[in-house]
Amino acid sequence: MEYKVAIIGRPNVGKSTLFNRLVGKRLALVDDQPGVTRDRREGTAKLYDITFTVIDTAGLEEAFDDSLEARMRAQTEQAVEDADLAFLIIDARAGVTPMDEHFAKWLRRTPTPVFLLANKCEGRQGDSGLMDAYRLGLGEPVPMSAEHGLGMTDLYDVVDEHMKRWEEERASLGGVASDDEMSDDEDDVETRPLQLAIVGRPNVGKSTLINRLLGEDRLLTGPEAGITRDSIGVEWTYGDRPIKLFDTAGIRRRPRVQSKVEKLSVADSLRAIKFAQVVVLVLDADAALEKQDLTIARMVEEEGRALVLAVNKWDACRNRNDVIKDLRDRLERSLPQLTGVPVVTISALRGQNLDNLLKRVFDAYKVWNKRISTSALNRWLDAVTSAHPPPAPGGRRIRLKYMTQAKSRPPTFAIFCTKADDLPLSYGRYLENALRDDFDLYGTPIRLNFRKGDNPYAKDGR
Repeated sequence: MEYKVAIIGRPNVGKSTLFNRLVGKRLALVDDQPGVTRDRREGTAKLYDITFTVIDTAGLEEAFDDSLEARMRAQTEQAVEDADLAFLIIDARAGVTPMDEHFAKWLRRTPTPVFLLANKCEGRQGDSGLMDAYRLGLGEPVPMSAEHGLGMTDLYDVVDEHMKRWEEERASLGGVASDDEMSDDEDDVETRPLQLAIVGRPNVGKSTLINRLLGEDRLLTGPEAGITRDSIGVEWTYGDRPIKLFDTAGIRRRPRVQSKVEKLSVADSLRAIKFAQVVVLVLDADAALEKQDLTIARMVEEEGRALVLAVNKWDACRNRNDVIKDLRDRLERSLPQLTGVPVVTISALRGQNLDNLLKRVFDAYKVWNKRISTSALNRWLDAVTSAHPPPAPGGRRIRLKYMTQAKSRPPTFAIFCTKADDLPLSYGRYLENALRDDFDLYGTPIRLNFRKGDNPYAKDGR
């Protein structure tokens, strides 16, 4: 169990800025407009010599209906409940507002210890707000500036003191693992989480899918399109396999992305694809594989990630046979570089066929990591070039001399040949399709690098 600190406060007081400062990366989206953060995001914070989990939350809103703001408030309340320590941030330049007073009153009733941080205290403009913060009844406020890194030593003293008490309590209850147990976990490479990103157009059910997999309302969902803004990473275990799920913002066509926040959200989604191992592209059964879906799939292929297509809202789909037939035809015509990509029909809302989806994810991950021996590759190369010889530009046939797998993730092959620059793309596609068929490399990107030169393992260049 890790020590958790939740950062809470009304909108636009600097919560995400402090979160980024503590984790040492620009993970959370930051903008001048209020309400950018919606879901709660966790990250590993390092403050001098202590390490803990920090939770960024949405701005507290006084809403208790079925609105988006009310669902955001519920997420923040859950973060406070899960945390071992909470930081209430106020804007010292703006002073204490009625909303600050309202939520300070609520926090005084929670069992989670709360410390008050007065942000934006650089210069003298925040002095009056700092003094005014005493009346919130949360003890002495800690003056700081998340933007400029001021007050981090005072913040360290607060976290360190409370963290030591927390560790003593856990040790007295027998809740601390031994050094041997901890080192065994760290050394076991096989237990590293599989990085799984869920991507797609807005409002296709990405967050609903993750919530159903987790078995809890971890992420904000609703009928509104574009609720998710940050790429949220959630650690999860399926069976005995650890997985890190990444929920991403919906990716619209580039001309439709106008606001700065949406541009940041899309960039965050593309970064999640880049660092994922397997990507699940969620499609809407009523409009499966539109032009934007193909664009996202090509992005995944260009990044060299394993891909699985999940056709969501299948329970409400009519003419299912026609939908699948049209989907297969479109894939064959528009996405030949990912021939055989797995397609799974699901209902995220009802939890239908999710075990099959995860099975396909693990299968795609195995193919993505697949390695083929050099001897098997060269026997295969002789067979396919005999069946369909390379062209002979200028009357001299191109000779494919030697082949080896340079790396996996995705499978990447080097082929040494004469006149590599003259080899047509069509022949490269022929070799790629033959590789998929003969070595069962369906649904994963393949990289073929043709190199001019002799077999590096042969003597005398032969």
